[in-house]
Formats: sequence, C-alpha cells, structure tokens
Amino acid sequence: MTAHPQEAADQERFTAETERFRRELLAHCYRMVGSAQDAEDLVQETYLRAWRSYQGFEGRASVRTWLYRIATNVCLTALEPRRIRVLPSGLTGPCDGSEGRPRQVPPGEVAWLEPLPERWIASAGDDQAGRDPAAAVVARESLRLALIAGLQHLPARQRAILLLREVLVFSANETAEILGTTAAAVKSGLQRARARLDELDPEPEALLEPTDERARALLDGYVAAFEHADARLLEAVLRADATLEATPFRDWQAGRVNCLRMLDAYVLGAPGDWRMLATTANGQPAAVEYRRDADGVLRAQGVVVLTPTAGGVASVVSFHDPALVAVFGFPEVLAPR
Repeated sequence: MTAHPQEAADQERFTAETERFRRELLAHCYRMVGSAQDAEDLVQETYLRAWRSYQGFEGRASVRTWLYRIATNVCLTALEPRRIRVLPSGLTGPCDGSEGRPRQVPPGEVAWLEPLPERWIASAGDDQAGRDPAAAVVARESLRLALIAGLQHLPARQRAILLLREVLVFSANETAEILGTTAAAVKSGLQRARARLDELDPEPEALLEPTDERARALLDGYVAAFEHADARLLEAVLRADATLEATPFRDWQAGRVNCLRMLDAYVLGAPGDWRMLATTANGQPAAVEYRRDADGVLRAQGVVVLTPTAGGVASVVSFHDPALVAVFGFPEVLAPR
C-alpha cells in the first residue's frame, strides 16, 4: 500500500528540516544520560514524537529549538526511574594498595557510565558549529569523560539547564520555553548546577586535543606497554598523580605507583596477551581492547579512554564491556598478525 501523496510530501519535508540535527541531538542525549546506546534510543523516540506532532508545528520557534524541546523532555522522562550512571570513582575513594585483586561489582548493582565514539562526536561538533573549528572544539570539550561523569551527579533538570544554556547557548527565555518553566527558575537552576560542578571538579584538566602529536604519542606508549606487557613503558606515559579505574570494578587506584602495582600484578600478563587498536572517544585518545583467551583467540574486551595532558596521562578509564567494541565499529575477534 503506497502512502498518500500529501503524507509522502510531509515526510520528505520533515526529513529535510530535521535530519541535519540528528547527530547533535544524539550528543545532547548522551550528555543527559551518559550512555551512547541509550542516547541512540532516545533520539529515535525524539524523531517519532516529532513526526507525530509535525502537523501541529506552527513555526513559532525554530525547528532546532522545537526538536531540543522534545529531546530534552524525552530524556527527563527517561531519567525519572533510573539510577545515575557513574564511574568507580563516583562510588568510593581510591584503594590504598592493600586490597589485592580489584573487586567486581555484581551485575545490575550499579549503572555504569559509557564512552561515546568519536565518529558521533565529530559529526555533532560539525552540525552545531556549521563546520566552525573553534565551535567544534567547544562541542568536543562538552563531551569530555570527566565532565559527563560530573553531569550525572546533577539533578536531571539542572543538568538540562546547564547543557541548554552553556553548551547549546540557548537564552534563558528559550531554555525556559523548552523546559516549560520561567527564566528566573532557569537562572537559579544554572547557578546551582555551576556550583555543584565546581564542587565535583574545581580545576578541570587542560587536555591535549586528540589531534595533538603528544596525545597520540601517549596513546602509542600505553598501547605498546600492554602489547609488550612492559610496566616500564607505562611508567613513562603516566603522570605521578595518575588515576586508574575500570568498570565493572569497585576499586580504583590513585598515583602512578599504585596504578603500576595493580596493572603489573593482575592485568598486563605476558607479551602478546593484549592487542589494542587506536580510536577516539569523548574527544580523547582511546583504544579498543582485545585479550587472548585460552584458545589463543584475541577476543574483544572493551574500550580504554585516556586523559592526555602536557605532563602525561592524567587518568585511564577502562570499560570492560565487549559489546562496546561493536559500538565503536570494530570486530569481536581479531585475526592474528
């Protein structure tokens, strides 16, 4: 059965007017919920709702503002019954080195933060910025892993206000319209959100851009250390105050000495046990991780994200979830070299 000509024309017009915003909406939903896969589902829901209400769209706001109103409220509804997504450092303080093997959190007990592939970030930056390089950098910075982790600790509406005002640069009145509140409430919520983020991360790290040669050298050094099972190579890339955390483990380490002790004892293994393929996540250097199993097959393990600074790697976050490897566009199994 073919669509009615008018409906087909409406669908074509709807696609032409809205599709160019899909990737930046995906970035917005990710900032809100801390999961790439959940964000993808929420964007799908946003477009379904937008299409159903398209006939009633009167153009009193721009299409972009209208879509952000729908997407933000879809996210707020989705967040109501959910636990916040965290990293291990959001659960407890660092280990003192005496705990032995890291303790794994039982499945379902914690909702873990997830990384976002660069191919989504870059597109979102281009969409928002009209391919303006400076604005694309701002878009990347708003997706840094530490910021996303901090945002999850804000009440959902404060999170939305902060993102709409400071990342997407909507006015107080536009933000109030999107959220169905007043400009005064928006200003108050923004002040509280800023204050809470300052408590969580008073001095955000000055990160190297992922295209910086120094950032790539740090990633190369980290990968080489794992592939050669050489803790000395890790020592050369980690800062003295580096942190190391991995989901789904509760325990995490602070300080290069503690990081190296744990990795050398429980993770590095023997040369050839690990293979890593470079990628980018959250605007930061990253690698897809593979580990050799008992049959000698290199199977997907997850994704590791580095925080590169001029003084070395400030933090390492490893997401032990094989499903993430496919999200990043890599195979489940690697062929031998």
